[in-house]
Amino acid sequence: MTLQLVIANKAYSSWSLRPWILLTHFEIPFEEVVIPMGRPETRETMLAYAPTGKCPSLHDGAISVWESLAILEYVAENHPEKPIWPEDKAARAHARSLSSEMHAGYQALREACPTNFRRAPKPIALSDAVEGDVARIEAAWAQARAAFGEAGPFLYGRFSAADAMFAPVVNRFHAYAAPVSAATRAYMDAMMALPAWKAWIAGAEAEPWRIEKYEAM
Repeated sequence: MTLQLVIANKAYSSWSLRPWILLTHFEIPFEEVVIPMGRPETRETMLAYAPTGKCPSLHDGAISVWESLAILEYVAENHPEKPIWPEDKAARAHARSLSSEMHAGYQALREACPTNFRRAPKPIALSDAVEGDVARIEAAWAQARAAFGEAGPFLYGRFSAADAMFAPVVNRFHAYAAPVSAATRAYMDAMMALPAWKAWIAGAEAEPWRIEKYEAM
């Protein structure tokens, strides 16, 4: 049975990108259901798929999983043949810790730089709190790359669930032209060169829906 992934608009849904880019990169078949955000019926429609009334959610027959990180773990559990988490135990522990930090943190960055995958890169003034988030993320990426990234250009060498978790941050740094180091930019460029990334961006650009508060940023 093919997995069903329920997502919100590709243009605005950072949470939806995470499982989508993972499944797409690892060539795991799934059916995509898109629920537009910002409509009167949005929450009711999303509630039909997940008890939170939010996206994304993953459906595998009678099994439903919601929240991005839980979805990634479910996919990894069901596809042990795919290197979804790093093979090395220490790297895997580090990747899970960093992914959980991403799931729970960086609220200042989220609020100041809302997701818009169609936004032409343009800088904005960043508060001290946002600059603190950017600095912590850069340090975290650098630490992962230094300790575990020798096999390739991603956080743990090869693309993994940790990269999927940070994919929306790559877009935020790019879209809001955050001042970052050359090493951070190199990692961002590697992420943005992925075929799965390019496919998501193409989908976002093709969407007919617009939410003005995001487009005005």
